[in-house]
Amino acid sequence: MAGRVQKTLKNARVNLLFYFLSLFFAFFSRKIFLDSLGADFIGLTGTLGSILGYLNLAELGIGSAISVFLYKPLQQNNREDINEILSVFAYLYRRIGWTILLGGVAISLFFPLIFGNTDIGMGIIYFSFYSFLFSSLSGYFINYRQILLNADQKTYIVSIYFQSANLIKTAIQIFLAYNYENWFLWVSIELIFSVMACVILNWKIAQEYPWLRTNISSGKELLKKYPNIISNTKQIFIHKIKDFILTKSDEVLIFIFVSLKMVAYYGNYVMIINKVSLFFISLFDGVLAGVGNLVAEGEKKKMMNVFWELMLIRHFIAGFICVSLYFLINPFIILWLGEEYLLDNIILILLLINLYIAQSRGAVDMFNHAHGLYADTWSAWVELVLNLFITIVVGYYYGLIGLLLGKIISILIIVVFWKPYYLFSSGFHLPISQYWRGALKYYLINIVSFSVTYLFNEYVIKRTITNLFDFIIYALSLVGVYIIINILLMYLFANGTKLLVERIKKIRR
Repeated sequence: MAGRVQKTLKNARVNLLFYFLSLFFAFFSRKIFLDSLGADFIGLTGTLGSILGYLNLAELGIGSAISVFLYKPLQQNNREDINEILSVFAYLYRRIGWTILLGGVAISLFFPLIFGNTDIGMGIIYFSFYSFLFSSLSGYFINYRQILLNADQKTYIVSIYFQSANLIKTAIQIFLAYNYENWFLWVSIELIFSVMACVILNWKIAQEYPWLRTNISSGKELLKKYPNIISNTKQIFIHKIKDFILTKSDEVLIFIFVSLKMVAYYGNYVMIINKVSLFFISLFDGVLAGVGNLVAEGEKKKMMNVFWELMLIRHFIAGFICVSLYFLINPFIILWLGEEYLLDNIILILLLINLYIAQSRGAVDMFNHAHGLYADTWSAWVELVLNLFITIVVGYYYGLIGLLLGKIISILIIVVFWKPYYLFSSGFHLPISQYWRGALKYYLINIVSFSVTYLFNEYVIKRTITNLFDFIIYALSLVGVYIIINILLMYLFANGTKLLVERIKKIRR
């Protein structure tokens, strides 16, 4: 257990360092890119990224399926099995890469129809798309062995190489955008650095695992030895389609129902939400592999203790992020970009409801993945149909509001109610009442904490914000009140709090 904790802490330290570095670059560069390159071009890159995401569905969930099979041989240091599993992975990924390339060429033939009403020339549209496409393909042909680092709780190595390359890339793009305002130069740097990062990381993996020998040509034959990889992949693929529509297709749907400019405006909010969320995700980035290792051990008491600790952390993070963003994101947008970039408050509320569900589901998702529980493909279809129906019907009349409602209603039914039942019945083999006795406390505690903070904001605090100093004082006051109330209530009433306190004490010793 100590080894898992130490690896998680090492991943967290490295991820946090790069988080703060990339955070500065992200907000600084966004302003320059919008001013120098234009909202339409930034909206175009987001839309092309979503189209490429559809093509990446060809990945089928093989990466997730393979990682489940790696946990046990990594725990046992069984290098022969690891080499065989990675050979199967290499064979499958090579075939997927060619499929994505052919799919990309095919869909690009329809760009004159898809982007016929935009003012951006087809030359830059094609150049951008193929640059993003080849960047993505480098992961299938060059960097597929990265999955071993993730399964072995060594994501800090991935962070060091990829994030370093990303920071250098962004700095060069800022310089070129500000001085030359050239779309082709911006995209060229994006392509060059993504490929360079993959090549360098692949070299590092060879150093980290000198015994690793993947044989792509034998992958097809070895696949017969691991038939569950294909069955698990088929199940995961259904879930990946659903997840993509719920989380990755926003830009395309907004482009269809609203405009490219709205893609950029919405992207500002999403970028802030993602950057704030990433801060906390970075703290626990290596936990998934640790949970997989824990489940491989099979000690139920340890599993349940860790589950409730993670539930506590994820609900605290979810509440903290949502409350902070509810009060602070609009003032920040005004200071950062200007009042003209604000979205309606109802859109913000819907974004935060979706965010809370996405953040708080983390512990359940981790343990479902570690147990390999993907057979509930029907739930993915239900979620998908609900999302599409509500998005198309309501989105046609209400645009972005309809899109967000479709996401929220569909994930509320499946994620909040079904997924915990599936874990407790098929994974832990415990009654679902045990889950809800603990989970309801987290929801109620966060509601009470938000209500008190809201009243404090309405009747106590001064809300006039004219500069960055005012914003910081306002943020510290609100966040301080929320944290004090939430931590006190969690300690008094929530499952897992005392276990987490004891674990922190042991780490500090």
